[in-house]
Amino acid sequence: MTPLANILLPVDFSERSAAAGRYAKVFACRFKGEVTMLHALPPLDALYGMELGYTGLGEFIEHRKADAQRTLDDFLADEFGSLPVDRVLVEGDPAIEIVRVAHEGNYDLVVMPTHGYGPFRRFVLGSVTAKVLHDTDCPVLTGTHLAEIGPATPIFFRNIVCAVDLGPQSGQALAVAAHLAHEFHAKLTLVHALPPIAAGVARYFDAELQLQLEKDARERLLELAMEARVSPDFVVEHGEVPAVVKSAAESVNADLAVIGRHHGSGVLGRLRAHGYSIVRESPCPVLSV
Repeated sequence: MTPLANILLPVDFSERSAAAGRYAKVFACRFKGEVTMLHALPPLDALYGMELGYTGLGEFIEHRKADAQRTLDDFLADEFGSLPVDRVLVEGDPAIEIVRVAHEGNYDLVVMPTHGYGPFRRFVLGSVTAKVLHDTDCPVLTGTHLAEIGPATPIFFRNIVCAVDLGPQSGQALAVAAHLAHEFHAKLTLVHALPPIAAGVARYFDAELQLQLEKDARERLLELAMEARVSPDFVVEHGEVPAVVKSAAESVNADLAVIGRHHGSGVLGRLRAHGYSIVRESPCPVLSV
């Protein structure tokens, strides 16, 4: 299993980015890796919404870049200390630049917050994060609660949940979750959501069929676990995928959730329709593989 050592950390100098940086540091320390801290400077026309053609524009642009570079050089300097950090400033649309750099740098992991705003921030997935989740091939660690981890709060991965839909990508997601559980000495729980049963038709639902679906799912989960050489706990429940994953994560006080994601086309299978909701609703950071 390839360690998640080559880490891309996009930042906008917010507290959310600072919190994401603390997670990036945990992975860099554990896997003896390196972090590339990336800041994308939006084009002036996008920033100001108008054409700029006044005298001295060139000097203004240079000052703007220099200020951004100084801020980037100082950002989380104390947090990372002597850890190797490459600080890269680019100009362009942040989502496009993050995806481009992630592809060109062949990174193992992208760490970034969701960047939802306002009182409903936990129900909104930022457009930049959504594009990165959809377009990058490498794992992406994100979450709505990253900013709640203060600088003095230690980050541990003691309990990890892995949500699988039993499709072709399930083995890959479990392999990553198992690897992280081994590296961080964490307890692993494997989660699968069966189709929800509508209350109005529940009495017509064949109880034996329901039990058979649960039995089949547990047998397949056990096969996946044996292939991954792990002995996780299992959670198999009827319900909407995000709700089942959230409930399982809360029940074990999870520090991390791992879900499968098809390269280049979003989240796979049933998780394809629910992947963004899982990220939004999860009580812990989510690693989309």
